[in-house]
Amino acid sequence: MQETPRPTPLLDDEELDRLDDFLDSDRVDADALDVIGAHGFLVALAVAPRDIPATTWVGELFHGEPEFIDDAERDEILSLLERLRNNAVEALEQGHLPELPFELELGGIAPEETPIGDWCAGFMEGVFLDEAAWFEGNEEDAATLLLPFMVLSGLFEDEPEMADLSRDATQAERLVQQLPELTLDLYLHYRVPPESPKPTPRKKKPAGRGGKRRR
Repeated sequence: MQETPRPTPLLDDEELDRLDDFLDSDRVDADALDVIGAHGFLVALAVAPRDIPATTWVGELFHGEPEFIDDAERDEILSLLERLRNNAVEALEQGHLPELPFELELGGIAPEETPIGDWCAGFMEGVFLDEAAWFEGNEEDAATLLLPFMVLSGLFEDEPEMADLSRDATQAERLVQQLPELTLDLYLHYRVPPESPKPTPRKKKPAGRGGKRRR
């Protein structure tokens, strides 16, 4: 029996701690994403149907321009963020599940009050950057694949169906368990085009049939 592959870390613990310290500092806007939300945001950008320029997503992640000490720190932080996104692309391209920065269980706590909710909210922020592209073509499939992220994010509490799913502890736990594989499914859905069926070769007609008779 084949074992389930271990999830792939997108940054090591020391690098995540460095991002956490910076994003939690008073040099970053209070509305900026924290390290959990940023992780979800960048994984969404790795999955997204179209590439988003760094000039666009950096401003969205930080909600403006942070107060970097100097250019070296700016390069360091932006490099870590870019590498997290690129590592997600590489892992998903190889069919690996990304390691998510939380345990896959809610423990009876409302999703929006957990790191799971923060991560999913960050993921949805990435979707909102180019929402039309995510739902273009087959809106029903996209909505089905994104439903767990939407429910767990706590951003759609005004929609009764999603609010009910979020409040149902059993259903919410089931959705949490699906997150790693759904991330890979979304990547395959948007980034790996289905193989075109090979054309069926035309059958040759037997010689001497179907043509005009010689006189």
